[in-house]
Amino acid sequence: MKLSGGVEWALHCCVVLTAAGDPVPAARLAALHDVSPSYLAKQMQALSRAGLVHSIQGKTGGYVLTRKPEEVSLLDVVQAVDGASPAFVCTEIRQRGPLGTPPEQCAKRCPIARAMGAADAAWRASLAAVTIADLAASVEEDSGPEALLRIGAWLNAGPDDRPH
Repeated sequence: MKLSGGVEWALHCCVVLTAAGDPVPAARLAALHDVSPSYLAKQMQALSRAGLVHSIQGKTGGYVLTRKPEEVSLLDVVQAVDGASPAFVCTEIRQRGPLGTPPEQCAKRCPIARAMGAADAAWRASLAAVTIADLAASVEEDSGPEALLRIGAWLNAGPDDRPH
C-alpha cells in the first residue's frame, strides 16, 4: 500500500490540532513541521473538503478540527487526502489472450481479485480502528505529556512571542 506524503502531513496536523486552543494557520502548521506551506495548504484544503477541519477566516483565523479527535479515524484522513478508491482494481485479465475465459464464465471475482479485496478491506478496517485521539495518546506515551502541551503553546503563541 503506497500512500502520498500528504497523508503523513495531514495526520501530523490533525494530531497537533488536538493541542491547539485556537485556530492555527496553515503557514504555522507548515513552520512547525518544516514542510512546504503551499503543499501543506493543499492537504488542509482536502481535510476541509472532507469536513474534518474547518477554516476560520480573519487575522486570528486558521484551522480547527470539526469533530472530537475520538471521532476522526486514520481512514477518514487517508480518504480525504488520497481518495477512497481501492488499492487494487481488477481488469479481468483472465478474459484476455488466446485462452481467455469467456465473460459468462466469470460470474465470480477471480481468486486474485478476492484476495486483494480482502487485503484492502483489512487495511481499511485497521485504519478505521485508530483515531486521532489514539495517535495523540501515543505521542504523549512516547514523548511525555508535556510534548503536546509545548506544541499547543508554540502553535498558539502570539506573533511577538514566537521564536524565530
